[in-house]
Amino acid sequence: MRKIQWAKHIPEKAIPLVEYLIIEHKINLKIVNERQTKHGDFRTFSNGKTQITVNNNLNPHQFLLTLVHEIAHHVTYKKFGRVQPHGREWKAVFQHLMLPFLHPEIYPKEILPLLANHFKNPKASTDSDPKLSLALKGGMANNGKSFIFELHNGSVFKFKNNLYKRGMKRRTRYECLNLANKRVYLFNQNAEVLLIE
Repeated sequence: MRKIQWAKHIPEKAIPLVEYLIIEHKINLKIVNERQTKHGDFRTFSNGKTQITVNNNLNPHQFLLTLVHEIAHHVTYKKFGRVQPHGREWKAVFQHLMLPFLHPEIYPKEILPLLANHFKNPKASTDSDPKLSLALKGGMANNGKSFIFELHNGSVFKFKNNLYKRGMKRRTRYECLNLANKRVYLFNQNAEVLLIE
């Protein structure tokens, strides 16, 4: 894979490290349009080939973290075969691969402590770590959207072509009523939604 295809998506100082990982582990990387439910994924095919995809709408810090997350799946699969997707083997590989990137030339100093805390026990998604997720987004939602936590109780918003009304906060998520089917769904506090005036 030519460097030019992915280099613009990551912090400049990370390029040599990522290039090494892609060559060393023979990574088949595909950059794809935004998906609502995931930032990236790792797949194995019946012919034995593997592929990593990463969304093209991520900022450089999100893209890098997602890419290394998926490379960790690839390395874990090659080393251990089929194991629990975000189990101890993957966590150890992810921590090891990410360590060289935890540097102030790559990640801003205000994000580094949050990353260090996250990597004590990395989760399946950085979105499950609200403080880190918000910091990686630069504290701003995309395309005129708002974060759920910014809305007032009773606010109506659109998410994936459905209308919801924001309710009370539980520990880390908000109860939101789907106005069409009258069911309550739990939303991550950093979910990006379109506020309906």
